[in-house]
Amino acid sequence: MDSEMLQRGFVPQPLTPAQCSALDTNGFLILEDVIAPDWLVELRHAFDEIFAREGDKAGAEVAQMEGVRRLADNVYLQPTLLSAVFHVLMRPFKLHSLNGHDPLPGSGLQGMHTDWGQPTPPGGPYHVVNSMWMLDDFTQANGATRCVPASHRKPGRMADHVSDSMSDHPDGSVAVFNGSLWHGSYRNRTDAPRRTLHCAFIAREHAQQTDQRQYLRPETAQRLSPLARYILDVP
Repeated sequence: MDSEMLQRGFVPQPLTPAQCSALDTNGFLILEDVIAPDWLVELRHAFDEIFAREGDKAGAEVAQMEGVRRLADNVYLQPTLLSAVFHVLMRPFKLHSLNGHDPLPGSGLQGMHTDWGQPTPPGGPYHVVNSMWMLDDFTQANGATRCVPASHRKPGRMADHVSDSMSDHPDGSVAVFNGSLWHGSYRNRTDAPRRTLHCAFIAREHAQQTDQRQYLRPETAQRLSPLARYILDVP
């Protein structure tokens, strides 16, 4: 574990052997019941507020959540998530981006892609870990993300079948996956929302997708813990 995180108060949540194996072998891990019911209601409300404010820009990506809200602290500081990120990257990391996705009915189809846009040798080193916080049920009908299991460690990544194994999980679950895993969401064939928070991390030697220093508000800076400052990479 990153010694700086420990010095700043992080208490690791050890992964089980099965969880480590899922990340190493398949490239992803599903954590259920991470978001408590009351917190889920709050996250949905915050998501909908931002979505409404975006107006006609909404429907694909809710913009980077500049000046991360207090409500999001428990997202990017969730202990099991941070332990999983370190397990994959094996070196110090920071928040890469925090955004939301809620495909409108009939939309949401993505091509298969990775979140690390450069070739990665099988076995790493890896550079990005992403997480999907399921604010609504993930189902095949609403186009929940699918993936090519183990594609993070194979040179011919698109040669294997696409799996629904990231689909069909209840709200409150969190999917953690290697940024070199091929994945993509499908079309939402329902009239219901499929709200998702994406919380991604990147090795510290790389630039953030969202420069948190640029958006840090004074009121946010005053409340941040030493660990939060480190993960956000702000002074």
